[in-house]
Amino acid sequence: MNTAVAELNAGGGANTALAATIEKRHAALAMLLTDMKGAPGAAAALTPVIDRALASNDRDPAHMVASVGVSQEQLLDAADTFAKSRADRLRLAFRLAGLTPAAYMPKGGSLGGPLIESKDPRALAAVLDVDEGFADRIRHAAGDMSEAHALEAAAQTLPFATPTAGAEQSSGFGVRYDPFTSRPAFHSGLDFSGRPMTPIQATAPGVVSFTGLRSGYGNTVEIDHGRGLKTRYAHMAVISVNVGQQVAVGQRLGGMGSTGRSTGTHLHYEVWVNGRAQNPDRFVKAGAYVQQAE
Repeated sequence: MNTAVAELNAGGGANTALAATIEKRHAALAMLLTDMKGAPGAAAALTPVIDRALASNDRDPAHMVASVGVSQEQLLDAADTFAKSRADRLRLAFRLAGLTPAAYMPKGGSLGGPLIESKDPRALAAVLDVDEGFADRIRHAAGDMSEAHALEAAAQTLPFATPTAGAEQSSGFGVRYDPFTSRPAFHSGLDFSGRPMTPIQATAPGVVSFTGLRSGYGNTVEIDHGRGLKTRYAHMAVISVNVGQQVAVGQRLGGMGSTGRSTGTHLHYEVWVNGRAQNPDRFVKAGAYVQQAE
């Protein structure tokens, strides 16, 4: 492209204006693509468009620049579609978990980045020195991408992981028949069956807030994840962490057992939000949905 632009510039007049427009749009696109660099799925979405643009064998400068202009439009369309899809998928994952996406955005709803600081496309067009329509499309794509980045960062702090690998879920959340009384009773978590000492792991980073015996739960670990979120892991055979300890997602907390009010080896897992037990299955499914997008 640089060679073609140089030759058009040498021709003067309309050619020079066209070359300048292409260059300015190229600079604006480069800023957008830099913001998308490293985003899960971005390379797969954008590489085919870039490869098609580079595959052109036409060496006529005017044709090359015209081709670049078309490629820029196609690349911006692909970037906009990817950014919107990524942001939409993450918003849906949060809603699957019963969470409000806006609550996990930066305070005041403000998002960073030079491409979206201005809500006025005319102002952004002036800054980028491109036409207003192109600037507005850049701004929308950058806004969706910034929101996706913010939600991705928040998702890393939420209990979206599974508490034990390869174990079968044996009981769900809600009213069920109590195995001891054979009467309907509310079950405040999920049960996962497994062999004794099957590893139990933290579903999100946080601080261990409780370890020890709880009535009915047996050996229990509780983790405070901040923002009113807490997880509980019960009926454990052994506990491998201490109160006050910082834990990472996937870190081993102990081994599966059958302590407390239990009829056999299993993990009882709970998720609490602002003091109320939630259905942990919604969080597990939300986490799987986030991973599918990657």
